[in-house]
Amino acid sequence: MNTASTDFRVVIIGAGMSGILSVIKLREMGITNLTVYEKDERLGGTWRDNNYPGVACDVPSHLYSYSFAPNPDWSHRFSSGAEIQAYLESVAADHEVESSVIYGVEVTELKHQGGRWHITTDDGRHDQADVVIAATGVLHHPAWPDIEGLQSFAGQLMHTARWDSSVALDGLRVGIIGTGSSAIQTVPTIVNQVAHLTLFQRTAQWVMPQDNPAYSEEERASFRDDPSTAAALHDEISELFANGFSNAVVDADSELLHKIEETCRLNLEESVTDPVLREQLRPDYRAACKRLVISPNFYEGIQKTNASLVTETITEVEANGVRTADGQYHELDVLIVATGFQVDRFLRPIDVVNPDGLHLSEAWAQRPNAYLSVAVPGFPNLFMLNGPNGPVGNFSLIEVAELQFAYFAQLIELLRSGEAEALSPTFEATKAFEGERVEQAKKTVWATGCRSWYLDDRGIPAAWPWTFQKFRDAMTQPDLAHYQKK
Repeated sequence: MNTASTDFRVVIIGAGMSGILSVIKLREMGITNLTVYEKDERLGGTWRDNNYPGVACDVPSHLYSYSFAPNPDWSHRFSSGAEIQAYLESVAADHEVESSVIYGVEVTELKHQGGRWHITTDDGRHDQADVVIAATGVLHHPAWPDIEGLQSFAGQLMHTARWDSSVALDGLRVGIIGTGSSAIQTVPTIVNQVAHLTLFQRTAQWVMPQDNPAYSEEERASFRDDPSTAAALHDEISELFANGFSNAVVDADSELLHKIEETCRLNLEESVTDPVLREQLRPDYRAACKRLVISPNFYEGIQKTNASLVTETITEVEANGVRTADGQYHELDVLIVATGFQVDRFLRPIDVVNPDGLHLSEAWAQRPNAYLSVAVPGFPNLFMLNGPNGPVGNFSLIEVAELQFAYFAQLIELLRSGEAEALSPTFEATKAFEGERVEQAKKTVWATGCRSWYLDDRGIPAAWPWTFQKFRDAMTQPDLAHYQKK
């Protein structure tokens, strides 16, 4: 490999927010021989896929933005999914990202041979690259519940991540399975248009009240006239998250976490008037053990006269409704599944094969893991954005991706310059990181006793268990002693 060579090639998988970032930053590095393979027909990732009623981000708008592309025109403190999608499309257009994207093509195999990655796609294409960046995201494979008869439902059946906007809900009997963020956002948005809404709850959810005020025209004008103002707001919110919420959730005994819990309790006590319903909605685990749900109006929505909360276990879905363990039959016209995603897929189902013939599915047979969340031992020149064990939950994944890219960009420079031909973390460094991560994870609120998508099959939180500042520090500069260099 040679710095001067235009042959140095990078392939990016996915054109969501991480893929867009990768194209822009690689070009800034002078790397123009690059291609993005996107399985869908347009960019956007999770914000393209999720268009259910009420979909919004639970990270403040000015933080859920690229640091290099502040948006002065965010309409609210927290943005809708459609507004975020429009922002991503705007940034991509400004930087001509789509000139490097091939749409409607899914990567099926990555095989490292002869010092390069060989890429195969579902339409029979064959490509090669010196470096592959996996920008496949976390929230893109919908998780369907294992409920007997689910697919036999004769009405309209849909997952919130695959919303069918052609279905008019007006005057219909609608059921929603799940109480995570998507359900909590959907309930108050549709309850006034349906004949009756039934929410099937397996686990009660703590809800953090959060108003969502609009930015005034004066405020937006100030952001436009002085871009440093929006940038400063971005940094201010980032610090509040880094030194506030992130510190709280990784220390189950922190004072701030207790304040968060008290806020959630008061929200329940003050918002829900019916004592029976209030107790049904009261979780039996600590706030933020599951991903903290933010909503200003969920409790208002579930208390509507045409709304019902069902806490009995679903035993079977039949053609015209849902049967629960108490023998009740709930007749429905529409059944909405709001049960989240398969969050451990990452690169999979792509078949990734390393130089020794080891498949990533074999390396991850027990569970996915990665050194510092960005790379896997034995798989050279393969870097991941928002991969295993990174900060997730109520954090800006855009900020996470920016930090990760800045980290492995330094490794890419070593490859491009010819100082190294292959870089992957050592097994020893990865094992040590994983051991430290597992022990620290036991001290977080996520390990205090709840069922959550944070937990792996051992009951250990799979997320970054330290402060966000420690993540920033870890992403500052690679420790080359922890990498196998050829």
